[in-house]
Amino acid sequence: MHHTVPTRLQETRYLVLDDRIIDEVVAAKLTLGEVTKHPRNPLFGEDKPWEPRFDNVYANVIYDPGDRLYKCWYNPFIVDERVTHTPPEKRHPDWGNYMDVKPNRREMGLCYALSTDGIHWEKPELGLVEFNGSKQNNIVMRGVNGAGVFKDEHDTDPTKRYKMFFCGEPKMTVAFSSDGLHWNQPVPIRQIDAHGTHPNAFWAESLDKYVGFTRQHEGSVRLVTRTESSNFVQWTPDETILVGTSPRLQTHDMIVFQTCGIYIGLLGIMVYPADSNIDVKQHVELAWSADTVHWHRIAEGTPFMGHTPAEPERYGALPYDWGTIFAAAPIFLDDEIRIYYGAGDGYFFNWRNGYLALATLRPDGWAGYESIAADTSAFITTQPLTFDEPSVGITADVWDGGSVRVEILDKADSQYAVSKPIQTSVTNAQVEWDTSRSLVSLSGNSIRLRFLFHNAKLYAFQLRQRMRNT
Repeated sequence: MHHTVPTRLQETRYLVLDDRIIDEVVAAKLTLGEVTKHPRNPLFGEDKPWEPRFDNVYANVIYDPGDRLYKCWYNPFIVDERVTHTPPEKRHPDWGNYMDVKPNRREMGLCYALSTDGIHWEKPELGLVEFNGSKQNNIVMRGVNGAGVFKDEHDTDPTKRYKMFFCGEPKMTVAFSSDGLHWNQPVPIRQIDAHGTHPNAFWAESLDKYVGFTRQHEGSVRLVTRTESSNFVQWTPDETILVGTSPRLQTHDMIVFQTCGIYIGLLGIMVYPADSNIDVKQHVELAWSADTVHWHRIAEGTPFMGHTPAEPERYGALPYDWGTIFAAAPIFLDDEIRIYYGAGDGYFFNWRNGYLALATLRPDGWAGYESIAADTSAFITTQPLTFDEPSVGITADVWDGGSVRVEILDKADSQYAVSKPIQTSVTNAQVEWDTSRSLVSLSGNSIRLRFLFHNAKLYAFQLRQRMRNT
């Protein structure tokens, strides 16, 4: 008696920003997705004696389903004599540049906050680290300059569940923790020099190794660099992967994460005006990579996360993120992507107030194709794909009177089937085929998909494909 082995299918989702899968683009353009800043912003600010200046905040936020908590590790200056020796009314450019103020001793620390909803945050008294004679604070470590913290589900050692990749003195450094609060003695990485930034690292499943990102300098120009490790202790010397297009547009940091089979980078860009090295701002742009080594910029020069403009532009009454934005790695929820970020209301090198803020993005909404002009029909065609089941899902925004249709093209590039139009915004919505022809005969064959859209923006598509050995 013969038993049929069930076919193992997996959902494969493709972001259309990945140009390796796109063969033809007609009357369409790839444009950035749109983030929405939360109406409760800013979520918290510098309200403790050990938080004289958040500076860049360098937030690391996760949602821990086991504890049902949002957890945030952030990195303020816990000592900043420039601030504590300057009366509040004189913390203003009219009284001089922040960087020139004396005394100027500073020390960064790693602090911890928690939340049940990700909006309302608590800074618990942890009793771990002494500050000014008391342990009644939320500090988990002192002397930490720019820390990337994450919960590692890959490592089976419970004492290393939480990992930190940070700028020590003078080398990049790692540390381990079972709970994210009690950390072991930090271990320096001899091969990599440290410069103040927001380094970050994670287990790259597709590469079967840890990958870390930090920053070096070439003269006065900042460079984003990459390193890798099999065990999070021994790392390769870091190598440059991104540099700004000019000394006036510098790459300050990049937060990297994996999604839909590729890697997305939230790239911090320092913008120097032509006539000043002081009035510097920072926004976030978008990049992607297939391997974490070779990177592609999307809409270079255009902010993916930009500043809230001032109305009127008066220093001292500026929006919370008018001057600087520093992204954290995102949290993926069913109905949205949350991107927490450090925000500053003044110039990078000057007096400013710091905050934690939140922006949201529709699922898979990093970038998408839309028509080059309103009321213009457009289409994109994929490279050949293996068609194992007549199931295609799409993620798209559709505006008034718009639609998206999907065509299946056979090996001869002839239209084999076309879907019914989708006329509302959807996420992973299965298309319905407007055909009496059976699609079963295409199973296992190579086909191409053509997406036709009008007053719509396509972000991603999804196939159910047979699992194959690679």
